Amino acid sequence: MTYCVGVLLDNGMIFASDSRTNAGVDNFAKFCKMTVFERSGDRVIILLSSGNLAGTQAVIGTLNKRCAAGDAKPNLLGARTMFDVAMLVADAMRDVEKRDGEYLKESDITFNASFIVGGQIAGEGLRLFRIYAEGNFIEAGIETPYFQTGETKYGKPIIERVISRSTPIADAAKCVLVSFDSTMRSNLSVGMPIDLICYERDSFEVRKRRRFDDGDAYFSAISREWSEGLRQAFRQLPEIAW
Repeated sequence: MTYCVGVLLDNGMIFASDSRTNAGVDNFAKFCKMTVFERSGDRVIILLSSGNLAGTQAVIGTLNKRCAAGDAKPNLLGARTMFDVAMLVADAMRDVEKRDGEYLKESDITFNASFIVGGQIAGEGLRLFRIYAEGNFIEAGIETPYFQTGETKYGKPIIERVISRSTPIADAAKCVLVSFDSTMRSNLSVGMPIDLICYERDSFEVRKRRRFDDGDAYFSAISREWSEGLRQAFRQLPEIAW
């Protein structure tokens, strides 16, 4: 299992992902699920992956290979819009599925990879997409300014109550971290390290990136103070009138 979040704000974007992979109760490992494609002054594209690790790595490897080929193939560094970026990611997913799908079926396994991709290309605004395993995708808007993948249900209520398009970047980042804390408390298949990026609109470079590992002082403080705040709020609730 995994947990990834992408948030679209008026003044920037938040991206966060855990790093735990699970192939059974006795087979946990750590792999980064965040990939950055960046050309300073021109574009920042951030990809969050979930699903079968071999599938997601094959897709990311394909995207990197096409970027390395330059103009010889359509690629993320040459895409004109973020919509084109989403299309290129979807195309890479379908290419990998076409190559590996039949072999996976022989072992009763289906291709399972999905992505959140967002960022900004010079000449247009911030955009955020959720790409499903089939290669189709949707774009975040005013009513739904965020996407989640993986183990979403524990962190969703927190994000729903706090985040809107006008939320300051710093507050949205704290909210996303709280959603990770709640998710990890409820599901052991989501775990540290947590990778976090705060992208500021029109900066065209990643200036704020942080990794939170086990025992991180700031994350521990967030977790502790959130728990205490919930307990205090609960104690202040009015009594039931019988």
